[in-house]
Amino acid sequence: MIADLQALIVLALALGAFALEVFALVDALRRRSDAFVAAGKRTKRFWVVLLVVAAALGFIGLPRPVGFGDALSIFSIIAVVAAAVYLTDVRPAVRQIRGGGGTNSGPYGPW
Repeated sequence: MIADLQALIVLALALGAFALEVFALVDALRRRSDAFVAAGKRTKRFWVVLLVVAAALGFIGLPRPVGFGDALSIFSIIAVVAAAVYLTDVRPAVRQIRGGGGTNSGPYGPW
């Protein structure tokens, strides 16, 4: 019973990490290329390639139906770190480059 609970928790954590990596990838794809350079955060191509690799590692690191192995756990951690760096450092800087208002901006100005 404990092993089943542990397997469920590992599955939930792996799915959450994979969702985070996919969210970061989709967000990077939606941003303008020039905004990355203007924010001083490498290039869009660099971040997209890094996040594609991170999402692939996150997918590969999902637990198998038969059990879960630790062979790829360090790579899964690296993938989560890459997505977290993008979301906490690069994304806010690139969002500020958009021009015209931040997140609390409506069609007639800030609210």
